[in-house]
Amino acid sequence: MIRRNPSGHLPVVHDTAFVDPTAILCGSVIVEENVFIGPYAVIRADEVDDDGNMEPIVIGANSNIQDGVVIHCKAGGGVSIGQGSSIAHRSIVHGPCTVGDNVFIGFNSVLFNCTVGDGSVVRHNSVVEGCNVPAGFYIPSTANIHSDQDLEGVERVTPDVSGFSESVTQANNELVKGYKRIRNEF
Repeated sequence: MIRRNPSGHLPVVHDTAFVDPTAILCGSVIVEENVFIGPYAVIRADEVDDDGNMEPIVIGANSNIQDGVVIHCKAGGGVSIGQGSSIAHRSIVHGPCTVGDNVFIGFNSVLFNCTVGDGSVVRHNSVVEGCNVPAGFYIPSTANIHSDQDLEGVERVTPDVSGFSESVTQANNELVKGYKRIRNEF
């Protein structure tokens, strides 16, 4: 479902993107080329700042927002998901937040008030809040990162981890094509 927010903003979805009919996109949301938005995802930009303004939620080209993901912004803050990134099942991305290009966010992870640099991987059930994860970092499953100091022991992404992330993105890009082909069969 694509709907306006109380301020009148309506999502803008590129023609090549696929949004599952059960997903909800509300307000100042921009979905770029070849994006996959899975079942029951909620992407909602509807809160304004003290001046009545809001930054958009932008989903970059060739990214995928999987089943049950929630993306929202607090008090007009924005969320930017870079190109070729994967936000896995049931994750929460709460703005203000920036996720770089070719990033993988694992199942049930939570991002809030943070930046995740290009090529980084945040594995399943992790929390990243109030810090800046540099490009190419690997946050292991169940990690709790709440400051830049928490990142001191974090390792770099290895080629095998990077390959897994790329395969997830590729699989979801193929789903865009497949679902768009059968869209009238729902």
